[in-house]
Amino acid sequence: MSNFPKSQRLCGQLRIKELYTTGTKFTVWPLRVTYCPAADTQVLVWAPKSLFKHAVDRNHIRRQMREAWRLNAQELISGETNYRIAINYIDGKKQPYSVISKAINKMVKRIIESDTK
Repeated sequence: MSNFPKSQRLCGQLRIKELYTTGTKFTVWPLRVTYCPAADTQVLVWAPKSLFKHAVDRNHIRRQMREAWRLNAQELISGETNYRIAINYIDGKKQPYSVISKAINKMVKRIIESDTK
């Protein structure tokens, strides 16, 4: 997988609301993850304005999370079960890419592990 296509982006107010109401939540610092089974694997990446007032900081964090997802999600996307996933950044300060990448990797492993149970 070489990019983050539109088909993998979670869009639509109804789908997002359904994910947050019915999804399973857990935290892998500095991320809070909500996921539920779905027809296609789709991801929502979010950095709150309440924590980062400057758009440049929010965009930088979202870019890091998308890149980490793109590189670590191969086994989750190729699996037999698909998910809708919301990845929320909850730390009050910017973390280096290595921390975010490790957190995304742990998140993917945890979701796969929950699927096998």
